[in-house]
Amino acid sequence: MVLNRGIISVVIPHLNQPDALGACLASLAAQSLPRDRFEVIVVDNGSATPPDEVVAAHPGARLLHESRPGPGLARNAGVAAARGETLAFIDADCRAHPDWLRNIATGLAAAGPGVVLGGDVRIWRAQARRANAIEAYESVFAYRFKHYIEKQGYAGTGNLALHRADFDRVGPFGGIEIAEDMDWGKRAGAAGLRFRYAPDMVVFHPARATMRELYAKWDRQIAHYRRMAEQEPGWRLRWVLRALLVLASPVAGFVTVMTSDRIEGLAARGKAVAVMSAVRAHRAATMLSLLRRNGAVVWNR
Repeated sequence: MVLNRGIISVVIPHLNQPDALGACLASLAAQSLPRDRFEVIVVDNGSATPPDEVVAAHPGARLLHESRPGPGLARNAGVAAARGETLAFIDADCRAHPDWLRNIATGLAAAGPGVVLGGDVRIWRAQARRANAIEAYESVFAYRFKHYIEKQGYAGTGNLALHRADFDRVGPFGGIEIAEDMDWGKRAGAAGLRFRYAPDMVVFHPARATMRELYAKWDRQIAHYRRMAEQEPGWRLRWVLRALLVLASPVAGFVTVMTSDRIEGLAARGKAVAVMSAVRAHRAATMLSLLRRNGAVVWNR
């Protein structure tokens, strides 16, 4: 395949979220970067009803299919079909800021080869409406890409951009059995790539609608962490200690909520503390329940 140097290929994995996908594609249609500078590739991963009509409503977007389950494998299929020398990844339930692609183009041009950009993910809600409890909590604790990049050495795949040649140096994303963003980030670091936080590279993600959805998100992540942990000798003792630390962590989390600049007002902060406490208790209980068994991993929300 002949790559187009001036084109950004936007890759979107999708599973059973047609309305959210429509909003995502509409946000890409409203980009300040000229439309001839980017292509959009949606990869459906086995939806009950494939999003043919949703994608067809947005001229220039392409729909592909990946039958093997997992967002990482869907992204790989999109990369294989991509024509651009720049790759940009966004999730189907995200909305891109109008300058998202323009800032990716300028950011990667300034950074040069060997740099992976991870942007800011903010909780989306209607401007006139106050944050509910889950929105307040996720505004503080969800999608902390700056922390992931600067402290853990990887960027989430919901807002990620890099040169195609650098992606090829690292290789494809892993399957559903692992945390594919963390795994890919580890391999990228080993290959000599550097991650950089780009605060002007903004996408918006809706908060989970219910506590059940929020718990399901953590169940999935904990199942990934369990698989990673068991590769080390004596992992059970460390796992129990981590669970106990999670159970005690609302004390420090309270300070984080009260000093966060991502929410405003005591009412919102109080809501965030209440949800945080419930989530941390659920996480600790789930971790302890997985001492003797592995959890099933599924995607998505």
